[in-house]
Amino acid sequence: MNPQSTAKHKQITEAEYSVNLPALIKASGSKLTQMAFQLLLAIFSFVLLLPQPAFGITRHYTLEIKMQNVTRLCHTKSLVSVNGQFPGPKLIAREGDQLLIKVVNQVPNNISIHWHGIRQLRSGWADGPAYITQCPIQTGQSYVYNYTIVGQRGTLFYHAHISWLRATVYGPLIILPKRGVPYPFAKPHKEVPMIFGEWFNADPEAIIRQATQTGGGPNVSDAYTINGLPGPLYNCSAKDTFRLRVKPGKTYLLRLINAALNDELFFSIANHTVTVVEADAIYVKPFETDTILIAPGQTTNVLLKTKPSYPSASFFMSARPYVTGQGTFDNSTVAGILEYEPSKQTKDAHSRTNIKNHQVFKPTLPALNDTNFATKFSNKLRSLNSKNFPANVPLNVDRKFFFTVGLGTNPCNHKNNQTCQGPTNTTMFAASISNISFTMPTKALLQSHYSGQSHGVYSPKFPWSPIVPFNYTGTPPNNTMVSNGTNLMVLPYNTSVELVMQDTSILGAESHPLHLHGFNFFVVGQGFGNFDPNKDPKNFNLVDPIERNTIGVPSGGWAAIRFLADNPGVWFMHCHLEVHTSWGLRMAWLVLDGDKPDQKLLPPPADLPKC
Repeated sequence: MNPQSTAKHKQITEAEYSVNLPALIKASGSKLTQMAFQLLLAIFSFVLLLPQPAFGITRHYTLEIKMQNVTRLCHTKSLVSVNGQFPGPKLIAREGDQLLIKVVNQVPNNISIHWHGIRQLRSGWADGPAYITQCPIQTGQSYVYNYTIVGQRGTLFYHAHISWLRATVYGPLIILPKRGVPYPFAKPHKEVPMIFGEWFNADPEAIIRQATQTGGGPNVSDAYTINGLPGPLYNCSAKDTFRLRVKPGKTYLLRLINAALNDELFFSIANHTVTVVEADAIYVKPFETDTILIAPGQTTNVLLKTKPSYPSASFFMSARPYVTGQGTFDNSTVAGILEYEPSKQTKDAHSRTNIKNHQVFKPTLPALNDTNFATKFSNKLRSLNSKNFPANVPLNVDRKFFFTVGLGTNPCNHKNNQTCQGPTNTTMFAASISNISFTMPTKALLQSHYSGQSHGVYSPKFPWSPIVPFNYTGTPPNNTMVSNGTNLMVLPYNTSVELVMQDTSILGAESHPLHLHGFNFFVVGQGFGNFDPNKDPKNFNLVDPIERNTIGVPSGGWAAIRFLADNPGVWFMHCHLEVHTSWGLRMAWLVLDGDKPDQKLLPPPADLPKC
């Protein structure tokens, strides 16, 4: 199926603005009419010289969530797909466009779709996390996600946002600049989305269900994938390899997306360097590198300049995990192949058989635990901060928060007299923010807030800082138990926020990619050890910090972000390692309406799903 076959939209073109004015003038009788047409001609000529209209168009997509048989690693299974495709189809829009995306649920599971990185200004009903902004779409039902893309352009993606269904329900969401607005770099010869994922021979829903019951860590994936394909380094997988065919002397824009469930990834192309130009749909100061680090939930655009002449070789494009935790992980490598298209002269000189037998070069990736590389790469990312794309960092802060993020334990559920498989046989793995492991409600938080029926659904009293301070990255406390609750942090409209997220050493320090819905934020500082509120803010970057929607809190360290709470609604914040989210490393912000009409949450749509 053509990914664009489900898109139905009408675009105003330059041709529709033009009319045969001389013919109309000739047909008209009076001098007055002719003068009017001459004036009209001048107006039309002026309009056509202007850039394309700032307003966007309305684009209609239909996404059918259906079961589909897919074979990888010689293992065929029925998985939850989008339009029968794995990964799902590429969705394309422009800055300023309105999207009406009808999601039809044809599978036994409940479903919801999150448009990862879309600001959703005043349209929180379309954000997608189940039981946060909506009740899930039940079997046989549908829901139209209705939102407008305001002030954003770049690479994002969509994915299921309930349980572990995003293991297979995901796809690229490409936002082009407004018509007539160029990239802040030379126009590439071609643009190529490359989305990383994980393949499980087993059903991911069964995996997390078993882990939840036993209190232990879930089984890991059987392979990583590029555009759904594991590549030649796995058994029975050579035919399922993503191949990128390029021409010599051209520049390609690779739109890299990490949709993996539980792993940050190093990525490199053998014998090539790339130029990083964008992260999380925000332009950055360009820099060259031979390897990138990309966490789940993050996107990175890079420019690949191909070799000037045909190299008579092929090159692996490889990714493998960056590992900081103590748990098990999928220690394997996915590879695609970069192939050069031969010129006519090269074709004449080489047969196709010789081309197939070309030498294949493999990249050298950092060590699995190379935190030094991860830190250096992260520090290179800076906002472009140009006249057209400024970094509007909040310089004055209304509220400062300090949250801890990390693992912990819950007591074993002894209903069935079974021992647990957590850190001890009497405990289950848990995760928390400020030692509160988030309990998922059975009613959607946004609906409960909007209807004024929040009593018993959530508490509006999330702590500003940990209730019991301790040496966060030192010797862990003896008591590793978390508290449990559905707690929200309430913010008045337009509050400027500074949030420090501190990793803890409880059950081992680990990097946590934290994703905030509804906002971009500026990463003003990062460091290792315990955050020092007296010394560390002096080194904050308030000029050109990277702006993004997902940040990897360093293992055994901290990250400081700032954002302006200018978007009313309820906004989920969680670790994008799905296992940690399942264990409770999540919370939500409630941003209240402002005083003006354009500062208030829009009313809920009529087809909003019910719980």
